[in-house]
Amino acid sequence: MKQRDKSRFSPIMMAVCVVFGILLGTFYANHFSGNRLNIINTGGNRLTNLLHIISDRYVDNVNIDSLVTKAIPQILSELDPHSVYISADEVQAATEDLKGSFSGVGIEFVIRKDTLRVQNVVKNSPAEKAGLLAGDKIVEIDDSAFVGKKVVNEEAMRRLKGPKDTKVKLGVIRYGKDKTIKRFTVTRGDIPRKTVVAAYMADENTGYIKIRSFGETTYAEMLIALAKLSQKGFSNLIVDLRDNTGGYLQQAVNMINEFLPKDRLIVYTEGLHSKRQEFRSDGRGTYSDIPLVVLINEASASAAEIFAGAIQDNDRGTVIGRRSFGKGLVQEQLGFSDGSLIRLTVARYYTPSGRCIQKPYVDGNDKSYEEDLIDRYKHGEFFSQDSIHHTGPAYYTLKKREVYGGGGITPDIFIPEDTTDVTSYYKLAAASGLIFQFCFDYTDNNRAKLSEYNDIDSMLVYLKRQGLLNKFVVFGEKNGLRRRNLMIKKSRKLLEKFIYSRIIYTMLDEEKWIQYLNSDDEVMAEAVKVMVEGKAFPKAVEKKDGTKEKDAE
Repeated sequence: MKQRDKSRFSPIMMAVCVVFGILLGTFYANHFSGNRLNIINTGGNRLTNLLHIISDRYVDNVNIDSLVTKAIPQILSELDPHSVYISADEVQAATEDLKGSFSGVGIEFVIRKDTLRVQNVVKNSPAEKAGLLAGDKIVEIDDSAFVGKKVVNEEAMRRLKGPKDTKVKLGVIRYGKDKTIKRFTVTRGDIPRKTVVAAYMADENTGYIKIRSFGETTYAEMLIALAKLSQKGFSNLIVDLRDNTGGYLQQAVNMINEFLPKDRLIVYTEGLHSKRQEFRSDGRGTYSDIPLVVLINEASASAAEIFAGAIQDNDRGTVIGRRSFGKGLVQEQLGFSDGSLIRLTVARYYTPSGRCIQKPYVDGNDKSYEEDLIDRYKHGEFFSQDSIHHTGPAYYTLKKREVYGGGGITPDIFIPEDTTDVTSYYKLAAASGLIFQFCFDYTDNNRAKLSEYNDIDSMLVYLKRQGLLNKFVVFGEKNGLRRRNLMIKKSRKLLEKFIYSRIIYTMLDEEKWIQYLNSDDEVMAEAVKVMVEGKAFPKAVEKKDGTKEKDAE
């Protein structure tokens, strides 16, 4: 009976076991096998597996290395506007601007009518030692003709630059009537790349320095410039950071340290995987008590904003100009074995008051981020301080002055862009490159005479007697720029200044060029005025009872 009962229930028990097995298998599939797939198929592994699958199974041959090179920029572009990939071929060009020097021949050139023309020769450079002169036309490189359509900037740079102590043969036609090719052998050497591009006295008491970027040697260059100004007795200083797009953070910190008393916060950085790191002044700065003005504009970014922000937040000087760019992200440079590298955003930087001046963005493909300066211009911010719109909370300087982050450094004194005399004729003349072409041709044809003048004033006296504006108008007409007499009359001063400045740049040097451009610049005029009136140090904000806030230490 018992055996019969067992036989009766056996099918039922078997069915129950099968169902239990199915349930158990499903449980394990969902909770263990599923997890195993998740582990294997993490983002990084999926990319690796995908490349293996493509390599093993794709219908045609695929260059996997090329595929990866194209994919990396796309991945980084999903992060932020400043995380980028730089291929091995592009590394030298991308990092050269921040190096203190590069290896080459030492000329500045332009390309005119499919010909490489020497605009300037660097002093004490291999080119100068070999005998090259400004105005020479380079028509041969290493015994091969270098004229025609192949004469483009990238190819010229590739042929002229090279390892130190290597030689390059140059065939040139010298300006004048003689068309004989003269041949020079130039031994490449280290060519200094200056980042402090001007240092002169703006008036009898005020020194001025222009910093183009923050490279490896900028701090040392600044100390040399300040020593030069000290010999001329400067007691006030203007630091011009307009159009300075930044560079190395540490260089900016070292420079700011020269202007701050001991233990003042300069900047701090912080990120999800980067602990807060503070940079403070050590009290050894030589210029911690001189009146100071910093000039900025919409193209001042990154390290330039760190400099301006530290001076402003510590109430150490007055910031003059227009609102800066708004880049508050810190990049770390990481190299790959093939020589390529990425610049990855690892932190944000914050000014001493605690503000991050990074302007808003969605990701690296955010079109509004790229067009921000255009939008600012359209909204009138370049022309009216009231058009500046701050986002985020207010922050406070040591003397309790109100400042804002979220999109650049707003200057203490706003100077609008002057467009009073700008006409469509002037815009076309400048944008078309015709002024550059005219000035180069004029300089080239009159180099011997122009060489007689070695300072701005004497050269201007000569240039103003030459009727250059009228000559340019004729040149413009021949090259498709319609004569517009009323517009030319309105823009006369701008056009003449542009023409004179380019000739001064070519015949004298960059410092003289900057000095000439600053001679009637409204921002510079305001900076000098602030110095003369003794207002370079911002005042503390008065409290309601009429007393002033004490300086915080």
